[in-house]
Amino acid sequence: MAKILIIDDDIAICELIKINLELQGYECIYATDPTRGFALIKQENPNLVILDVMMGAISGYDVAQKIRSTSLISKTPIIMLTALGELNNKLDGFNSGVDDYMTKPFEIEELKARVLALLNRSGSKIDSLRVKEVLSKGDITLIPESYCVQIKDKKTQLTPIEFDILNVLMQHEGSMVSSKVLLKEVWGYEDDDIDTIRVHITHLRAKINKISDEKNKYIKTIYGGGYRLLSDGVEK
Repeated sequence: MAKILIIDDDIAICELIKINLELQGYECIYATDPTRGFALIKQENPNLVILDVMMGAISGYDVAQKIRSTSLISKTPIIMLTALGELNNKLDGFNSGVDDYMTKPFEIEELKARVLALLNRSGSKIDSLRVKEVLSKGDITLIPESYCVQIKDKKTQLTPIEFDILNVLMQHEGSMVSSKVLLKEVWGYEDDDIDTIRVHITHLRAKINKISDEKNKYIKTIYGGGYRLLSDGVEK
């Protein structure tokens, strides 16, 4: 049984999520202040954390960063659930290390779907997505054991999500991949959450730009559609 920790200063939200997730068979605990919440993460070692942002002096961003910098719990999946829905808020969330981002008010059925998808992603299903051996196309090489991408003779480290996004784009090299397909392939759910994909593509492009001889030559945005990978950086 997966254990889920909810950290939110609104006890009504905590109770709502707890009741609904327990009906799905999860074990749920919650904390209404971030200090207690972080202590529970270390004490209970949950399979997933649902985290609010605005909780007084210590924000959800701070808590996420502390999780990611604490070795025993650094890999804990995090869903940020907050009323802050602007793109810069999502950037702050993903920069702090969260895996997924939902805005309030929210649909409980969508939260259930994202919880299940993230638990699957952090468990056995994630291995089916990632390549087991080095994958090379054109100038680009993916190195799965170190989550690195190499462009010609230079390489850089990627996050697991960035690695998976690039893997999906490489599998469809030269063809457009929609945001909806990326969400399905990488996160495991279908949605039109364009901002989530946009943030991760921005991070991925920035890392690739640092090791390539020309900016933004490999991942092209198809406006209104999605993204296309050019493995040699040349439009065909």
